[in-house]
Amino acid sequence: MNDTTASLKESVGRYGIWSAQLRAENPEGGRERAEAAAELEELGFGAVWLGGSSAARHAAPLIEATSRIVVGTSIQSIWDHEAPAAAASFAELEVAHPGRFVLGLGVSHGPMVERYNRPYSTMVAYLDDLDRAGVPAGRRVLAALGPKMLELSRDRAAGAIPYLVTPEHTAQARETLGDGPLLAPEFKVVLESDPMLARATARAYLARYLEFPNYTRNFLRLGFTDDDLAGGGSDRLIDAVFAWGDDDTIRRRITAFREAGADHVALQVVEEGPVGTLPREGWRRLAAVLA
Repeated sequence: MNDTTASLKESVGRYGIWSAQLRAENPEGGRERAEAAAELEELGFGAVWLGGSSAARHAAPLIEATSRIVVGTSIQSIWDHEAPAAAASFAELEVAHPGRFVLGLGVSHGPMVERYNRPYSTMVAYLDDLDRAGVPAGRRVLAALGPKMLELSRDRAAGAIPYLVTPEHTAQARETLGDGPLLAPEFKVVLESDPMLARATARAYLARYLEFPNYTRNFLRLGFTDDDLAGGGSDRLIDAVFAWGDDDTIRRRITAFREAGADHVALQVVEEGPVGTLPREGWRRLAAVLA
């Protein structure tokens, strides 16, 4: 493990928040997003991971509103952002706020990208371009699910930020990565104890992800079946990729990722409500659960 990766592990700490809402660009919500990021820092979270095809420009206002918390993209699509532009944005933010931004990269999904082709080879070429532009390997991470991309995140980046995974996947990923690289899986939390309500909220959120082959192939590799993937996901699948229940149950489910080898867990609070609403009360409760 090099010094840069070790520093990154220390900076992000054990837990962070994954949020697509904090990536939003609507100007009227900018103040609340900045206030929310500052509160997450006060609550003790070590990192904010920005969902969607996020970029340095989405991270900058949150970094400027805080003093310590790391902000990363989860993910920046290599199809949406050319490597030279991504490198220039990284460099600009690094000069202004050294060590506060992590470039999380991913290949997205075929159904979402018209020119999707040879994703692994394209990622390798993209990392080559970042190397030539001077973006340190220790300050970039990959949204890796399968073995080849995990190996690439070990060899060409600081580590991996797998999305929509289980502790079993984390254990396998740790074996592939070895001890040094950062392993920071995302994990979804529904702060609801009623099984019917919790699973309904989770299933409504999960359904769209089951349209993407990268995720469904990964679930099949983990031992789930086609039946588990039907109808928005079986109870077995829902219960594997979401934490729900009382505080002790949720804490235990999160801890399972750490016990499986995660250095850091990026927690996404999933709840009913208008799209774009920041789940700030949920973040506060989650911080209390982890305290």
